[in-house]
Amino acid sequence: MVADYTIEAVESMPFGENSYLIWRCGRSDAVVVDPGFDPQSILELLARHGLGLAAILNTHGHADHIAGNEAMKAAFPAAPLIIGINEASLLRDPQANMSASFGLPVLSPEADQLVRDEEQLEVAGLTFRVREIPGHSPGSVVFLCEEFAPAFVFAGDVLFAGSIGRTDLGGNLRQLLTGIRSKLLSLPDETAIYPGHGPATTIGVERRTNPFVGQEAGVHGL
Repeated sequence: MVADYTIEAVESMPFGENSYLIWRCGRSDAVVVDPGFDPQSILELLARHGLGLAAILNTHGHADHIAGNEAMKAAFPAAPLIIGINEASLLRDPQANMSASFGLPVLSPEADQLVRDEEQLEVAGLTFRVREIPGHSPGSVVFLCEEFAPAFVFAGDVLFAGSIGRTDLGGNLRQLLTGIRSKLLSLPDETAIYPGHGPATTIGVERRTNPFVGQEAGVHGL
């Protein structure tokens, strides 16, 4: 299908986290992915385009990806907050979501909907396939949209341009590498990756050049 959607990113400090707003042309509702510490910019973007909010998607429960959940729910109470089933406990636990250690305790509203690996999610005229890829956090998920050409995925902190999510804060490197290879690098080369930090990339570029999971990963690839 020819692309008839718009994706806009909002980078929020202090962690340089990417929040994404996506909507289909001709519709008046949008989806926000990982609202961070700058929810006001997201709300202004919605207002500028005359959009309501259909859903809040969290790839995982770390503070920089959920800090804006409360403001989104306050502005759009009917928009469901959606997160992976094995990640939901982080929303209400500042220790687990890493916010307490930074002196910025974050408490998100509880999830309205929990999703599982390979579940299909339909919202705002968009269809996403959920793929659970733990390792950076207990139950990180990515949201894959295959109805357009090229396909695209909101990858959270699983896969970045030239890097992968950190695993030194209670994660599991082998688990993360295995999930990336089996559930992301198996996608077509042209698939776009919208990561939680840094610039967008593609599956093909990462398969060829990523030093952790690419063709020449070497010792990093375990």
